[in-house]
Amino acid sequence: MRVLLLSPELFLAEGGIARIMRLYLRALCEIASPAGRVDSLVLNDPPGRDARLARYADSRLGEHLGCGRSKVKFIRGAIRLGRQADTLVCGHLHQLVLARVVQGFNPRLNYYLVAHGIEVWRPYTWLERRALLGARRILCVSEFTRRQILRFLPGLPPERLVLVPNTLDPFLAADARGLSETSFAHPRILAVSRLTVADRYKGVDTLIEAMPLVRQEYPFTLLRIVGSGDDRPRLEALAGRLGVGHAVHFTGSISDEALRDEYAACDLFALPSRREGFGLVFLEAMTYGKPCLGARAGGVPEVINDTVGQLAEYGDVPGLAAAVVDLVRHPRDSEVVRRHAESFAFPAFVRRLAAALA
Repeated sequence: MRVLLLSPELFLAEGGIARIMRLYLRALCEIASPAGRVDSLVLNDPPGRDARLARYADSRLGEHLGCGRSKVKFIRGAIRLGRQADTLVCGHLHQLVLARVVQGFNPRLNYYLVAHGIEVWRPYTWLERRALLGARRILCVSEFTRRQILRFLPGLPPERLVLVPNTLDPFLAADARGLSETSFAHPRILAVSRLTVADRYKGVDTLIEAMPLVRQEYPFTLLRIVGSGDDRPRLEALAGRLGVGHAVHFTGSISDEALRDEYAACDLFALPSRREGFGLVFLEAMTYGKPCLGARAGGVPEVINDTVGQLAEYGDVPGLAAAVVDLVRHPRDSEVVRRHAESFAFPAFVRRLAAALA
């Protein structure tokens, strides 16, 4: 088995797609036979090998090329490496047309798409439709995403769309074991998100708007928001206008180690987003035994159930506040939460991916 993996990013950013594509690289290296090879081509990452690459690859990794945002370099690399591959895994819809082009140079190549979420919840261009119809299989992170693709491309055979839920980073999961429980005497809510205008659908503003209502019940509640972006000044001003500026702390971008500390110290995790294809951050919080609050939208209901957290309607600020209060009053069993996260563990992901590529 010789695989070419196309990714938008692996290490340049800490978004959900970058994190899950690292795990695709690791899984593909495990799936490849001892004589197999996995080549990795990354559009946005700079040239060279990031020190973290050793975590996500082994001796079966062949070439690993960062293209520094050069589309010309990316296209040339894909055609060159694709000529020798029998399997191409494409990490984003925007790169799928290139996968079809590469197949033109190597007719024996089968290509697959990883469908994450919002990027496939829309009408497709003619080229995208052709590329989707040519894919051997589409790997959907949630059943919701699978339904959306069929909605916008009804001519696609349903059996080609297979469910491969996202997984936990085994390194993060290992770091979370054995952590002590936190106290709900002074509730501490954690949110992790990009704070950009383009990502307002994440619902961080509605979480801030819920804080005055939550603090009526629990006056010492704190909200910690991890992330950065051009929407941060608006969110800070919103907290100030609502009189909760002192209770809403913006950490900015932080290191992996500091993020682990934030997960460990919080009492519950919240991200009431309306456009999550899966919600990897919820699983990350659950590895620490933390209950999660999300919106009843997208693929989130496939990750959060009543035993591990609460769902609220997107944009419903009183409902969101009530869900937070309920989680404080009725804490979820941390071991139940951890076990739920373990059902998405990396070995199960590898098995599902291997079956989908067979």
